[in-house]
Amino acid sequence: MSIYLLKGRFQGLLRPGVRLLARIGVTANQVTLAAAALSLLVAWVVFSAAPARPLLYLLLPMWMLLRMALNAVDGMLAREFGQQSPLGAYLNELCDVVADAALYLCLLAVPGIQTHLFWAMVLLALLTEYAGVLGLMVGGGRRYEGPMGKSDRAFVVGLIGVLLAMEWIGGSAVNIAVAIMAALCLPTIGRRINAGMREAREASLAHGE
Repeated sequence: MSIYLLKGRFQGLLRPGVRLLARIGVTANQVTLAAAALSLLVAWVVFSAAPARPLLYLLLPMWMLLRMALNAVDGMLAREFGQQSPLGAYLNELCDVVADAALYLCLLAVPGIQTHLFWAMVLLALLTEYAGVLGLMVGGGRRYEGPMGKSDRAFVVGLIGVLLAMEWIGGSAVNIAVAIMAALCLPTIGRRINAGMREAREASLAHGE
């Protein structure tokens, strides 16, 4: 199971706005770059100011939701309005992993955080996305299996932001959550590799016929 499975319904809600953006000349690459830049800005604000002003942790859930919308918007602009390009594919993947890492690592400013757990989770999250992209290299498609894909990680980090803002948890609870996220990235990587290999085998058999 993964929150990614809700993507189709989410896109349906966004489609009227996407049509408007396309009509006024907004491109998929512009949306991708804007989302990455704003992610870095949110991460910097949370890292530098939220420990002293806990309500600023609410920027995380608010931005995670908006960023998920922007990620859907750039994909819809690319696919549905003829804006797909090699540059767009590179920007989409690279901007996502940079923004993800920044938004996770901004929580390093929380008192009591175990730094090594965060770096382990960031590394495993990067490997999770790499395993998804490798599906294309073996003749299949981009893989999005859970249980700890990008959307799932965004939900958890957003929830952590809410709990920190309310001062209901501290560093110890965040450490536990991050350790669980890191652990769940492992089966996610395995599922994506298996699904990609299975799809590649099926494609090979189909071509053989």
